[in-house]
Amino acid sequence: MTSALAPEPRAPQFPIPANVYAETVVSVRHYTDRLFSFRITRPQSFRFRSGEFVMIGLPNAEKPVFRAYSVASPAWDEELEFFSIKVPDGPLTQHLQKIQPGDTVLMRQKSTGTLVLDALTPARRVFMISTGTGIAPFASLLRDPDTYEKFDQVVLTHTCRDRAELVYGQELAASLKDDPLIGELTEGRFTLYNSTTREQSDCMGRITALIGSGKFYSDLGVEPLNPETDRVMICGSMEMLKDVKELAENHGFVEGSLSAPASFVVERAFVG
Repeated sequence: MTSALAPEPRAPQFPIPANVYAETVVSVRHYTDRLFSFRITRPQSFRFRSGEFVMIGLPNAEKPVFRAYSVASPAWDEELEFFSIKVPDGPLTQHLQKIQPGDTVLMRQKSTGTLVLDALTPARRVFMISTGTGIAPFASLLRDPDTYEKFDQVVLTHTCRDRAELVYGQELAASLKDDPLIGELTEGRFTLYNSTTREQSDCMGRITALIGSGKFYSDLGVEPLNPETDRVMICGSMEMLKDVKELAENHGFVEGSLSAPASFVVERAFVG
């Protein structure tokens, strides 16, 4: 959605590199001392598939640092949303976490990524497995009508260290039913499954342990993962990616791509 009052853009410190979009920060929200989200204006010519990522930077050097960021907003949104971790000495995030409305964010013009619907063959259910900021591409896919055209049931898992880090996903899930575009499509078809690994909560543990013990299935009242009926999308920490990929392959799932769609996909471009 477009903000009613767009912030006044501020002049960047350094010249904008060629073939790079220079967009204005519309809003910023800090969730914890480790996580924040921000929205920027969207270039009129920019097109992407829900679930893809772009390269983001700041005009604060002659040769800006760029990092991969999943677009958290759906492909139809008039703005672009991102969900970021804060790294105190991170080459980009130590500066990015300080942005304010009106600041300039750089974005390379090409989007790409493996967490797209076209990389999966049709099935009844899709499980979107995420940790930390790995929820971002799923925030895009959950608000895309094509997701509900392709799957009858959508299950999003989000695992973080602390409960406060789950708020982004919880608010996203709560907003789906009132979304004018996909609200009716999500009714009775979307489930959010949260767990924490450090702070006490209703569900404790790493997602692989919860799946492996069967607690995940009993909590949700669903049948175990089955490549005949299910598809799996994975995004988050490197350790989680490795473990869930192995779990999926042990269940008979096959990794897919745009050139050869199959039963699961993994995003390896960044660590959330």
